[in-house]
Amino acid sequence: MAKYKVITPKGASFTTAGGGYDLETEALIPIDAEIVEAPADEAGFIAAAKNADAIYAKGIPITKSIIDALENCKVISLGSVGVDSVDVKAASARGIPVTNVPDTFIEEVADHAMALLLGSFRRLIEQDRMVREGRWGEGRPALLKIPRLAGQTLGFVSFGRVARAVAKRAAPFGLRMIAYDPFIEEMLISDHGVLPGTLSEVLQQSDFVSMHAPARPEVHHMLTEKHFRQMKKTAIFINTGRGPTVDEEALIKALQEKWIAGAGLDVLEKEPPSHNNPLLSMDNVTLSPHNASASARFDEARKRRVGYELSLVLTGFWPMSCVNPQVLQNTKLKRWQPIGMGRGPNS
Repeated sequence: MAKYKVITPKGASFTTAGGGYDLETEALIPIDAEIVEAPADEAGFIAAAKNADAIYAKGIPITKSIIDALENCKVISLGSVGVDSVDVKAASARGIPVTNVPDTFIEEVADHAMALLLGSFRRLIEQDRMVREGRWGEGRPALLKIPRLAGQTLGFVSFGRVARAVAKRAAPFGLRMIAYDPFIEEMLISDHGVLPGTLSEVLQQSDFVSMHAPARPEVHHMLTEKHFRQMKKTAIFINTGRGPTVDEEALIKALQEKWIAGAGLDVLEKEPPSHNNPLLSMDNVTLSPHNASASARFDEARKRRVGYELSLVLTGFWPMSCVNPQVLQNTKLKRWQPIGMGRGPNS
């Protein structure tokens, strides 16, 4: 019997074919920890996880009911940037750190955001359809109606890691950039070649509005009808963050009534969308199935990171990424420094 037991819901989420936990256990086997699958329903999971040392969250919501039933849990780890599947407030109340992987696939999401921006602006899907349908002659006249990209304004709603990576990619295209993020110092925004601004300034000035707010209760439906009405009629809305941060009915209305020109969306409020979602039939909307983070590196990197975070906490160290760091102050976990900068957890 292993020294530490990590419980996870049966079944994988957004993983490559084959599944298994070989990558996570690279860091767990040396500390005599094992990953055990439990039923993927709340009652069954509670019964299996009651005495677990850790939870590997995936597949099902880790609710307050589950968290309150845990008697020995030292950490809840996620293999994603978003933590909306875990009741972080309930975990904090129990003194349980929640870890995520906020920096494992930043580059991929930034690439995807730029692809949606460029594809939507140059109307690539529509142009492709014209060629396939024998409408070759319609392509050039359609693009003669749009301005040159250089000199237009890209606005960011939230300016975290992904938005900063998008700004780095957008700069060579000659885009002017402005960002709204009340939680980041204005000088830090300026250091990335981006002007700080209010939300209204971003919406009113931008030719492209790129949404990057995280999925948290306080930003649910952060953008509503009144916000889309502030945008330019020629503006394109990009979202590679989280669907619920946007009132989707308001976005649909804005597109139908031409308050804005188009959208490039990797995320939706309900995923997958229902077959009658109006966004699916709009020519001015480019969609992808919440896969902006996907790449050949993505799965392996995040799984190894989950295993390492679990290993750190189970052996008495602070995790690398904690979404509720205030709980660490009240634990017996020790701070550590990366190898090469002093004593680390493996030194």
